[in-house]
Amino acid sequence: MHMEENTLSVLKIAPGQHPQQVEIDNDLKALQQAVGGSIGASYPFADPVAIVYNDDGKLMGLPLNRALRDENGQMYDVIAGTFLVVGLGEEDFASLTPELAQKYEQLFHQPEAFLKLGNRLLVLPVPDEPPAKKPRTKPPAEYDR
Repeated sequence: MHMEENTLSVLKIAPGQHPQQVEIDNDLKALQQAVGGSIGASYPFADPVAIVYNDDGKLMGLPLNRALRDENGQMYDVIAGTFLVVGLGEEDFASLTPELAQKYEQLFHQPEAFLKLGNRLLVLPVPDEPPAKKPRTKPPAEYDR
């Protein structure tokens, strides 16, 4: 009998944002809170990971978040609303290993925007803010007035 993990280290991916590594409780309520409603899970990857998403996200009109692509890079679905990438244990969700966390952080790193053209959906990567807009150093205090 293996111990259940009490908290899971997972990736939380919100529309328009970079993935965040978060700790959530390993229970249904915490998963539902994270995605804002009833959960669905899909297993689109060869790795032992699941995508946990809001099952009614599209019906609720949640903002489209990230495209799912097949191995040829063709988009076959879009996840609406915030979703989690979680690891798969023997019978339950588990924490992501550091390697898988890094792999899926990179895969989903770029926020995406979706444009409806008739019945086609175009995916546009959302560019990062240009560095010029975000000064790394705080300006001297006299500019703060």
